[in-house]
Amino acid sequence: MENYNPLIIQRADPYIYKHTDGYYYFSASVPAYNLIELRRSKTISGLAHAMPRTIWRKHATGTGEESELIWAPEIHFVNGKWYVYYAAAHTTEFDANGMFQHRMYVIECDATDPMETEDNWVEKGRVQTPLDTFALDATVFEHQEHLYYVWAQKDPEIFGNTNIYIAEMENPWTLKTTPFMLTKPEYEWETQIFAVNEGPAILHRNGKFFLTFSGSATDENYCMGMLYADEDSDLLDPASWTKVDHPVFTSDVEHDLLGPGHNSFTVSEDGQKDLLVYHIRNYADIKGDPLYDPNRHTMIQEFSYDTDGFPVFGSPVQFTDLSN
Repeated sequence: MENYNPLIIQRADPYIYKHTDGYYYFSASVPAYNLIELRRSKTISGLAHAMPRTIWRKHATGTGEESELIWAPEIHFVNGKWYVYYAAAHTTEFDANGMFQHRMYVIECDATDPMETEDNWVEKGRVQTPLDTFALDATVFEHQEHLYYVWAQKDPEIFGNTNIYIAEMENPWTLKTTPFMLTKPEYEWETQIFAVNEGPAILHRNGKFFLTFSGSATDENYCMGMLYADEDSDLLDPASWTKVDHPVFTSDVEHDLLGPGHNSFTVSEDGQKDLLVYHIRNYADIKGDPLYDPNRHTMIQEFSYDTDGFPVFGSPVQFTDLSN
């Protein structure tokens, strides 16, 4: 695999999915937070030069839901159809808890080619959860003919901004079971400036499910944590999951590789290597709110496993000089 980093500049919250058609599909937050775009390529490095295709645009400002701050779209293929999960707000103002006002939504495409046209994508609406609060960063995964939904959400009764929850789904836009909380910000490395657990990602390897997530503010403090569960356990039971008490992927301050997080996983072209996808900044002096600084860049790197079958992510790889 050609290793160019950053793979794609100014794309935060990156998600790469390799489909059975041999293409890699890429989705991420765009700096203007105003639309959802996809790009695809037969190679990972080709994603850097692939032409983006806009598949959905935010509703007109002032028209209600989904009209502001479109965040973290993820493309998935479930039961023969394409789905993109994303978060959106109706305003840029904060709510009574001092939070943005995002909720989670999904669009569906039943065409073979999800890149063909915007018209192929249909809004399935909001994914309803018992709490009507700030919610974002949904992902889905399938196991033993069950579809699971994992996301981050604010509970006003719990310290911090967001916790991570899991539920089974009735269909790709409706929950079937009561959500259960899997993790909340509790350690020092999760509570720098903001107490956050967000951006969950699922890796199924070596008889286990690994759930990575991101904690703390989205500056140089941002880092990745991890939970794990046996694949044969009840994944809806919080007791099945064990939380690692330390971060598993952090900033490399010496090389200005700062705030790695909001990751996803994919595989190499030959299917033999597991790859970590994440975003990062290369400077700490951010003017204003880090959320509105566009320079979070998509990175990708191979990782290994220890003798117990647990992933070892190492450190962020250094930037490649693409000018040569």
